[in-house]
Amino acid sequence: MARVSDNWERLVRATLKREQLRNVGQGDDRGPSGIAAAVPPSLVRTNIEAILQAADEIQDEDPTVARILCEQAYSLAQNLDPNSEGRGVLQFKTGLMSVIKQKLAKKDGAQIDRNRDIEHLWEFYQRYKRRYRVDAIQREEQKWRESGTFTTANLGELELRSLEMKKVFATLRALVEVMEALSKDADPRGVGRLIMEELRRIKRVGELTTYNIVPLEAPSFTNAIGAFPEVRGAISAIRYTEHFPRLPADFEVSGERSADMFDLLEYVFGFQNDNVRNQRENVVLTLANSQSRLSIPIHQADPKIDEKAINDVFLKVLDNYIKWCKYLRIRLAYNRIDAITRDRKLFLVSLYFLIWGEAANVRFLPECICYIFHNMAKELDAILDHGEANRASSCMGDGGSVSFLEQIICPIYETMAAEASRNNGGKASHSAWRNYDDFNEYFWSPACFDLAWPMRKDSLFFLKPKGWKRTGKSSFVEHRTFLHLYQSFHRLWIFLALMFQALSIIAFNHGHIDLDIFKVILSIGPVFAIMNFVKCFLDVLLMFGAYSTARTMAISRLVIRFFWGVGSSVGITYLYVLVLNERNQQDKNSSYFRLYMLVLGVYAALRVVFALLLKIPACHTLSDMSDQSFFQFFKWIYQERYYVGRGLFESMSDYFRYVLFWLVIFVSKFTFAYFLQIRPLVKPTNTIRDLPSFQYSWHDLISKNNNVLTLVSLWAPVVAIYLMDIHIWYTLLSAIVGGVMGARARLGEIRSLEMVHKRFESFPEAFVKNLVSLKGRRISFNPQSSQESQAMNKAYAAMFAPFWNEIIKSLREEDYISNREMDLLSVPSNTGSLRLVQWPLFLLSSKILLAVDLAMDCRDTQADLWNRICRDEYMAYAVQECYYSVEKILHSLVDGEGRLWVERIFREINNSILEGSLVITLSLKKLSLVLSRFTALTGLLIRNETPELAKGAAKAVFDLYEVVTHDLLSSDLREQLDTWNILARARNEGRLFYRIEWPRDPEIKEQVKRLHLLLIVKDSAANIPKNLEARRRLEFFTNSLFMDMPSAKPVSEMIPFSVFTPYYSETVLYSSTDLRVENEDGISTLFYLQKIFPDEWENFLERIGRGESTGDVELQENSSDSLELRFWASYRGQTLARTVRGMMYYRRALMLQSYLERSVGVDDYSQRDFQMSQGFELSRESRAQADLKFTYVVSCQIYGQQKQRKAPEAADIALLLQRFMF
Repeated sequence: MARVSDNWERLVRATLKREQLRNVGQGDDRGPSGIAAAVPPSLVRTNIEAILQAADEIQDEDPTVARILCEQAYSLAQNLDPNSEGRGVLQFKTGLMSVIKQKLAKKDGAQIDRNRDIEHLWEFYQRYKRRYRVDAIQREEQKWRESGTFTTANLGELELRSLEMKKVFATLRALVEVMEALSKDADPRGVGRLIMEELRRIKRVGELTTYNIVPLEAPSFTNAIGAFPEVRGAISAIRYTEHFPRLPADFEVSGERSADMFDLLEYVFGFQNDNVRNQRENVVLTLANSQSRLSIPIHQADPKIDEKAINDVFLKVLDNYIKWCKYLRIRLAYNRIDAITRDRKLFLVSLYFLIWGEAANVRFLPECICYIFHNMAKELDAILDHGEANRASSCMGDGGSVSFLEQIICPIYETMAAEASRNNGGKASHSAWRNYDDFNEYFWSPACFDLAWPMRKDSLFFLKPKGWKRTGKSSFVEHRTFLHLYQSFHRLWIFLALMFQALSIIAFNHGHIDLDIFKVILSIGPVFAIMNFVKCFLDVLLMFGAYSTARTMAISRLVIRFFWGVGSSVGITYLYVLVLNERNQQDKNSSYFRLYMLVLGVYAALRVVFALLLKIPACHTLSDMSDQSFFQFFKWIYQERYYVGRGLFESMSDYFRYVLFWLVIFVSKFTFAYFLQIRPLVKPTNTIRDLPSFQYSWHDLISKNNNVLTLVSLWAPVVAIYLMDIHIWYTLLSAIVGGVMGARARLGEIRSLEMVHKRFESFPEAFVKNLVSLKGRRISFNPQSSQESQAMNKAYAAMFAPFWNEIIKSLREEDYISNREMDLLSVPSNTGSLRLVQWPLFLLSSKILLAVDLAMDCRDTQADLWNRICRDEYMAYAVQECYYSVEKILHSLVDGEGRLWVERIFREINNSILEGSLVITLSLKKLSLVLSRFTALTGLLIRNETPELAKGAAKAVFDLYEVVTHDLLSSDLREQLDTWNILARARNEGRLFYRIEWPRDPEIKEQVKRLHLLLIVKDSAANIPKNLEARRRLEFFTNSLFMDMPSAKPVSEMIPFSVFTPYYSETVLYSSTDLRVENEDGISTLFYLQKIFPDEWENFLERIGRGESTGDVELQENSSDSLELRFWASYRGQTLARTVRGMMYYRRALMLQSYLERSVGVDDYSQRDFQMSQGFELSRESRAQADLKFTYVVSCQIYGQQKQRKAPEAADIALLLQRFMF
């Protein structure tokens, strides 16, 4: 048996080692490893996994504590499943027991006193907290939050501390849970008392409490959102006051926060604790955002939320409830908004959010939520008028406990679930079961108040289906039939039919219209009435299945419209027959004709009046304000009164533009139809109809009845085209109007990379004017002189640079461009002392070499040469930047006599430029030689300093001196420099350029690197970037700069927004196996991606520091490279990782903009720190501001199930959370 036990333990150790190795390549904090990764699904809902993970973390630090944690985990598993009935539980227990035995064996036979386990655990807990300075860090955090001040120093250290503290608190949570379990058997006068005091303190201050965005109950060292004045004001606004009903003395408030409104609502209505915490945070964020958008300064020491901000939140949150009460003509649960206090408003807002947060699927019934809120608000109003807080009777259970979920939501949910079980997986017909709309429409009628409050469980609303008997629909039932083609588009069919009839009558009368022909044209009246009756008949027919539960008013309207359709069609048809008889009899009295015209006129006038009242916005508003029953009756007959869709109409200008658009379409269509479709067929039709009848020996089907089939075959294509060509006219006019509107909105100005190059000079100014807020701008757009204009352009470029460079950086992170392309595309910071705007190198590449060629071939004056250079504006920029950069770099490298020489040379050159004698002062044919010497110097300076390089650089400066003095300068100037005593003495003594100052200033280092690239890069700008996707993104961004858009606001004043991505079981990340598995053709996914994205694959290898010949096997050997490979492939497929990365760019952009707005304005850009935007991702203020304005939610609907069965998707989701959470 001993041998079997040894073999088993060796097997366990090997398995654990394999699990650890398997998790190496899955990134930091990928998930539990070792025995923690083997927790079976039936135990995964407990904290066993976290306890074992903590044991693994502290194994090397204190094996005894690790053993205690493992034993506690084993006890939890034994208590949860003592008979090991769950899948994998027996194997897990056996493996865990083997691990415990291994830990015991390391004691070398020493006796273990388990009575001291709790003392040892307590001592380690205290040591662990002192080691990581947990208490000190929390005190610093509290002091910082109370001060409300921000600093951006030591951001890297702060970020590392944040990551470290996450691991520390995870371990502390596990230690606290084990201590709490073991403290029951501890000495109550000794360590047991200390542990209980610590547990009470933790519960009171919320030390280990998690949070979403705002740390209301738990200190957070890295989250600055709690120090924002608007957030502190929002927290203060919901705080408990002496005017509220008193809570019971035994009511406990979690965390270090004070009691607030949500504690009262939790006690009164029995809301769940997690829902209360979430909605408390939601209300704080909503109030803070509303306050920040008012642009009203808020007091830092004692921040208060403005009354207008509270009113805005109140009206916005309760907007649907207010409209619902107005629709049902019932009184609101509160008095007028100006008659209730701000505290009552916040109570109502909080109550509404709590109802919605705990409503489960009932939240898909918005008017049901309104009904619940209406009654609970009345209860709350009565409770707030008492001195003591009382429980709400509507949420009271049989045992005296209160639970909103059980008493209010569960009955509704159970009824909905019973109906949903009848849908046969979505295959059942719409009439077979009630869906969300049917339940919600129940609350569109005052009859919903028959439910009473508390709701009667015997109400028809809670009627559950029995067997296969239908419970009935509310007011609409959908039948799958082609009759919907006519019912849904009956207006279009009727209009086309009437116009075709009228145009045909006119065409067959050769365009001549008199009274008799006009009477024939009036035959469209009976046709309209009959076709309208068909629509009414279909309404009655397709309503089958909803008559038993539909509202009485809805059924009455159908019946009235049906009989009205019958009566009007019969009456108008009969009257028109009398008109025809009167016409045929040549009766001059024409009494029936006048009566017919009167009926049609009244009927058409009523239709036009009601159409105007329901279609024209101004008339629609007036009709809603009218309370006349007669008027409302006819309006109701014309259009059903629904709760949804009311008030959805355009402005007057938009409506008239819309009408004009369709009038043009109809005029074009019917003109085309009359002159090119109908009229050309009149003569052939008459000819065929007048053909004499012939007797055929065979049976004749064609020529019978005046060749009817022949005429049908002739007219059928025309009728078909007539019915369909309206789409063609719509498409043509839409293209024309869209093109005009796009041109006016300046869409598509940047259509190619060549236009990006040509218009790049205008991008900074357009960016500042359109996308930078006035708070971050603070500069005039009206320069008074050329110097001010140049300074302004430099300021524009300084503001534009960080945003453009972040776009380039993202392209590099996604491997669309290489390192070299990133250097060429990046815009310099433009914050240094250089006197001109520095443009990206891809615009200036090869410009210096071309300018040197022009200078060497120049035989004209200086002005002619400069004019030739200025024909290419970027060549002129390159020449100027090169000249000023050379001066600044040389001035920073040398001192003493060398600096005197530099100053003398550039003084002489500047004087020659002013005098226009540059071609005389310099021998321009020697420029290429000077260029080669300076390129050699910059090639040394861009590297890290070494003694050998320093000597080489000094020699390169001396060589440059020799070439400039003896080759470039004119003979007169050369003689002056050679006879300059100070310079000659230094040269003879060997002191001239014997030592240089290696560039250490960041600005000088950037200029050296940039100048070196400017001198050596010969690539054409047309080929940068090469990747098509990179080009498309740059063109899209630059094109958006010229669009007409509202003025930008600061991040703090923008509207908060959220992005929601539903996720079920789609691919999160491609695994290594997915990338290498081959299909039937022997092609793997990775091989396919490498072939269709060859340039991106090369950029990826360059980014991770690998050569182009690196194989897939080599990448797998490194865990970091293997993980990056998975992300690279996943970003090129339809994966959740790709979606998350794209959405998180929103947060990154907000962080950058907030960081720059909080720094300095444009007027201070020339004095800004050189690295002005670096580190913005580590700025806790910027991260907090972005979190305040942007929320991204990925609803992983079956994440719990995936985590239970150890699915790779669960681990990949956790990895995405860790990768994009900062």
